[in-house]
Amino acid sequence: MKFSVLILSVLLNVSAFSQTLGGNSVFNFLKLSNTPQLSALGGVNVSNISNDIGMSFNNPALLTPSMHSQMNAVFNSFYGGIKVYHLSLGYRNEKLNTNFSWGLNYFGYGNTLQTDASGNELGNFRPVDWVMHLSASRKYLEKWKYGLTMKFINSNYGQFRSSGIAADVGLLFHDTANLFSASIVAKNMGTELKRYNGSSADDLPFDLQIGFTKRLANAPFGFSLTAQRIHQFDLLYNDTLFNNENGFDNASQKKFTLDKLINHLIIGATIYASDRVEVQAGYNFLRRKELNIGNLPNGLNGFSIGAGVLLGKLQVRYARAYYQSNTAFNQFGLNIQLNQYFGLGKFGKRIGW
Repeated sequence: MKFSVLILSVLLNVSAFSQTLGGNSVFNFLKLSNTPQLSALGGVNVSNISNDIGMSFNNPALLTPSMHSQMNAVFNSFYGGIKVYHLSLGYRNEKLNTNFSWGLNYFGYGNTLQTDASGNELGNFRPVDWVMHLSASRKYLEKWKYGLTMKFINSNYGQFRSSGIAADVGLLFHDTANLFSASIVAKNMGTELKRYNGSSADDLPFDLQIGFTKRLANAPFGFSLTAQRIHQFDLLYNDTLFNNENGFDNASQKKFTLDKLINHLIIGATIYASDRVEVQAGYNFLRRKELNIGNLPNGLNGFSIGAGVLLGKLQVRYARAYYQSNTAFNQFGLNIQLNQYFGLGKFGKRIGW
């Protein structure tokens, strides 16, 4: 435990000097939610406890022994015909008393016409982004878990290519008696290994997140409150020309307002309809603020909903998240307990904390 806290302290200090606090960053696809349960809870959540290995991609401390041999496969119907796929696999090593997972998040943008500066067609190419991770987690005493994720990141846009490495560190407190959990995660601490055609190095989208989840003892409800990018106070970019054209108040953007605090927050809720059915909903304040247009109706921007059907060997999950006033993207996922389907001997037993 002391070792993990030391690592966290060192990495946070390094991140304070090496990660961007505003402006541009590279590999921004790392910010997108990889699994339906996370999408349904607002796209950012580090403290919700469930037997869904997809959630551990966002916080390695959520990786538990019960996820041994669990596979999470996710399919997205994203905007513009973008294909997004996610795969995670879990493994428990009893000798090391450690949980492991491997995962891949893949973004395919289809065929794109390539031209030169004069507009001459040079053929087609297929731009892609992907990130592969390896995570490990352990338990400390009765209520603490900690985890580490190492990522290899790659972007390929024809002749423009880049790669990088990053790390996530998570610390989780889980009080089962009081149905309460809290976590802090430092995400995307790393650097580019290869830059786009000799361009200057960009920062990775570092994020320091903290969250709390409380499930009610006498009612089938659970609530989460998560704060993102807590290392940076003002998250909005103030474009005065855009504000003037779209009905926003420039003066209010410069003040210390409650909005600047609220923009960090994501609210999530879960209804445990039965032992086998869960319904989730979330609201992301920053997403709504960034996507709203001042003089137009903005519908359900920032809201998300989802549901899960838990069948023991199989979990089926679905989420719908709103990014525009009249459209949303859908996410479908399956969690399969492979050891219960293929009879893997002693690993067929469910292992708990």
